[in-house]
Amino acid sequence: MTPSLSPFPSGPLGGGPLDPGVLAIALVSEHASPLAALGGVDAGGQNVHVACLAGALADRGHRVTVHTRRDAPDLPWRVELRDGVEVHHVPAGPAEALPKDELLPHMDEFGRHLARGWRTRPPDLVHSHYWMSGLAALRATREHGLPLLHTYHALGTVKRRHQRLADTSPPERIPGEIEIGLNCDRVIATCRDEVHELVRMGIPPHRIGIVPCGVDTDRFTPKGPAAPRGPHPHRILQLGRLVPRKGTAVTVAALARLPGTELVVVGGPPAGRLDGDPEVRRLRDLARDAGVADRVRFTGALPSEEVPALLRSADVVVCPADYEPFGIVPLEAMACGVPVVASAVGGQLDTVADPGTGRLVPPGDPAALAGAVAGLLADPEARAACGAAGRRRVLSRYGWGQVAAATEAAYCEVLDTEPAATGAG
Repeated sequence: MTPSLSPFPSGPLGGGPLDPGVLAIALVSEHASPLAALGGVDAGGQNVHVACLAGALADRGHRVTVHTRRDAPDLPWRVELRDGVEVHHVPAGPAEALPKDELLPHMDEFGRHLARGWRTRPPDLVHSHYWMSGLAALRATREHGLPLLHTYHALGTVKRRHQRLADTSPPERIPGEIEIGLNCDRVIATCRDEVHELVRMGIPPHRIGIVPCGVDTDRFTPKGPAAPRGPHPHRILQLGRLVPRKGTAVTVAALARLPGTELVVVGGPPAGRLDGDPEVRRLRDLARDAGVADRVRFTGALPSEEVPALLRSADVVVCPADYEPFGIVPLEAMACGVPVVASAVGGQLDTVADPGTGRLVPPGDPAALAGAVAGLLADPEARAACGAAGRRRVLSRYGWGQVAAATEAAYCEVLDTEPAATGAG
């Protein structure tokens, strides 16, 4: 049986108590610190997710400690992120930035450090994020008999299937992900597609539930300034890391079928380093060959506070990735009241309601992408209706309040089946 979209409701679970009291919650996020500046190679959606989830759980009265790797020598051991949320920098490997694919040899040390700290201050439960965090947390929770929930954020089987020889993940990744899924108390998947993949990996479906990622509905809103437009009648926007799997080349090819439309590409290195970026050079060559170079603009990485205004400036936001474990950008666009045209993959199958909030198209198909975008550009009333419906959908399902409540319900369900520890995270 496949779990429904919201298997952890805000009501009572199996007769268990709705109010868990104040929990000491340990979030383990080995490479994605909630304090990190976004835009780097390994700093993105998971950092935002962990930071926002921690804050939303604290808003519900819990005490949260985020354990992340110490990647600079001058970092304090503990930092108060906000009321109820503390970040603990774990010494594991050199105190310097390392690519996440090189962190596996340091996870035993990470786990040992957690286990030592939890001898005197055990949390009530542990929630690990990403597979290497799961391995470290699994070792530490086994020592103390603590309940463990896990969110993968991305799966090695999917990455290997799409990237093949370009996949830089360690060979231990997929076996490690299976070990976590079979030995943690609950897997919190973020979408139905991930559940299907986990079941194919051998994880029993009754151990899996779905809690989607969230979006800040106070910051991403239709109300507010919009970034200035260019001279063209229409604007489409693509936001995210500049890597081939995100499908920007598909958007550039589609642009040739969209006269009078400019494409703004947000993401990648800072603006001053765009000219030296191999992916930017590749995309500019494609745009020149397609005859649309004068209608493509790369902004580079931008401060997060500038993103909502840019989204509001677009007629349509495109998300044409080859694969997408969840995909935050569609939620951010929908929260701003902008219709989305996305590839029908991963979490986008759950978030984008076709035709209500946008359109879903096959990945890697410029003609299909262009056709869907053109239909919306030609119909202002349809765009407005999709935008309004997208905002309503986000408010009803994807605000961090709802996500934290569903996550708390998952915690309650696990705690209801075993004795809970008492501690400080």
